[in-house]
Amino acid sequence: MAGRNQAFFITAGDLAARGRDNVPGELKSSENLVYSSPATLAFNSPGAQGFGVKRAGLAVPGSVMLLVAPRCCGRNTSALGTGGVLADRFYYLILDETDIVTGRHLRKIPDAVKEVCASRPVRPDAVMICITCVDALLGTDMERVCRASSEAAGVPVVPCYMYALTREGRVPPMVSVRKSVYSLLKPRRKDPASVNLLGFFSPLAEDCELYELLRQAGVRHIREISRCRDFAEYEAMSGANFNLVLNPEARYAALDLEKRLGIPFIELTRMYQLDKVRNQYALFAQAAGLRFDDAPFCEAAEQAVSGFRARFGALSFSVGEWFNGNPFETALALVRYGFRVPEIFGTPGDVSFPYIRRLAQLSPGTKIYSNLSPTMLAYDGRSAGSGFALGQDAMYYHPELPGLRWNGEDQPFGYAGIRGLFRGMTEVLASRDEGRAVR
Repeated sequence: MAGRNQAFFITAGDLAARGRDNVPGELKSSENLVYSSPATLAFNSPGAQGFGVKRAGLAVPGSVMLLVAPRCCGRNTSALGTGGVLADRFYYLILDETDIVTGRHLRKIPDAVKEVCASRPVRPDAVMICITCVDALLGTDMERVCRASSEAAGVPVVPCYMYALTREGRVPPMVSVRKSVYSLLKPRRKDPASVNLLGFFSPLAEDCELYELLRQAGVRHIREISRCRDFAEYEAMSGANFNLVLNPEARYAALDLEKRLGIPFIELTRMYQLDKVRNQYALFAQAAGLRFDDAPFCEAAEQAVSGFRARFGALSFSVGEWFNGNPFETALALVRYGFRVPEIFGTPGDVSFPYIRRLAQLSPGTKIYSNLSPTMLAYDGRSAGSGFALGQDAMYYHPELPGLRWNGEDQPFGYAGIRGLFRGMTEVLASRDEGRAVR
């Protein structure tokens, strides 16, 4: 634990002994004042990476967004349009005090949507209406409002709920918005050689072996919403034989697609433990009745790990949670590869406890710090004994260490994710050895 005027932590051994039903309050955002350093570092909500609800809602090709909110809630939206990529797809209906008290803004929304569509040189394929906690507290029936807006403008209109109040609930914002972006898909005849990849708002890395493995199995059409060039390609996702869920936050959307369109789904998890990746692919092939050969990809990943270990030795890692991976699974992978992990910055959920229990066996003294706890203001990492910082938050706490953010938008997965991680760390350490600071 921690003494007075020290950052709170608990060791992996102690946390595993307490169990998932007895997690200290400092690790629960619902029980404390929230420090929330990851959100501050990324100018976004934890877990969303570069995608908050507003940007995620625009994953639908050909769509525009109407943000219905008080001025303060929409102020960071302009930052998302940096470089002009998204700026021309955002519109605003700003609420004043009278709107909030009386709810009169609800009558304005259909006219606002109609005006937005009329102002465009080309009519949008869909309008996403993003609303905030104001309407959550008012109990607004946004489904009804969207139906009225669709009738007024003659285009599909879909709600996106930016309700920070629901972050601890069953359907938090980044889960809800994944359902929203697939809600426009309509039933069509199934193509047995078509698969959708659900879970991320940006594509898998180009060198991800999952594409090749699916092609080996006879899949001709592999669709991701981020690679759909227009609304017609998006609509083609309705014909998938099955969905592959690569992020648990997409499970809610996959369940909806299974219910509405009859598309079954299989879940795969992003992991950095080689044997777990290999076993997962074997189970996937068995469940889907597919045949493919992943041995060359597995061998390449093994060589990446062993080559890094041979070159840099048994490094010690500070592992954050603000990167493309689960901090506890990644820390466990590093320990199993022969490295040390003296500390983790992360918030353990139910899905993380199997990794924590295994960590408790292999590295019981690993300290787990809470990014949510205000005591992190007193964190002093000089005694951590780490040699490398993985993740943007770990780099923040350890500016003196070489580090890798590993939170780019192209998503790492499977063996390619392992190769990419060790390749990225190699580049950082090689640059350091050459006297250049790369962070």
